[in-house]
Amino acid sequence: MSLLTASQPPLIDTIPGGRNLAVKAAIAVAGSVLLAISAKLQVPFYPVPVTMQTLVVLVLGMTLGSRLAFATLALYLAEGLAGLPVFAGTPEKGIGLAYMMGPTGGYLLGYLIAATLTGWLAERGFDRSLPKAAFALILGNIAIYVPGVLWLGAVIGWDKPVLAYGLIPFLAGDALKLALGACLLPLLRHAAPGSKR
Repeated sequence: MSLLTASQPPLIDTIPGGRNLAVKAAIAVAGSVLLAISAKLQVPFYPVPVTMQTLVVLVLGMTLGSRLAFATLALYLAEGLAGLPVFAGTPEKGIGLAYMMGPTGGYLLGYLIAATLTGWLAERGFDRSLPKAAFALILGNIAIYVPGVLWLGAVIGWDKPVLAYGLIPFLAGDALKLALGACLLPLLRHAAPGSKR
């Protein structure tokens, strides 16, 4: 199997009605709502509380496939750009374009990249086993951190401890979320009706 060739439909296409355009539009809306909710839910964790948003971004990517995941994340970002308080810390820390151009703006771009990337990998069988799912989720998490940290450094200045602000405090929580996602995805794939075993 070539990595460049999709070997299977995304998980969403294996459920009844999953290929219907109207159903996919409804799923994109529901996914954007789920992203907004996950941005607001904080779990106490050391050294910083974590939201479940990165897990939701990555699992949406792996279950929706690259195109629908891209559309879902683009819709979510458009909602935020329009001024809806869908991001973590909104409206307290601003809304709309002002928030998106702030220190966390790169992570928002990373969400779009990560969901699309993990969806692309899922279409190539990376959601079928725990090791492959873990690898895909790790790549997705890197795709969130790279633009996030680069943007943070550009906004606050590279003379500041950028990694201490935007990466290191979140690694333990993200490792836990990645482990949860890696265990969950193969179970979802094998439980789906019509899914190839």
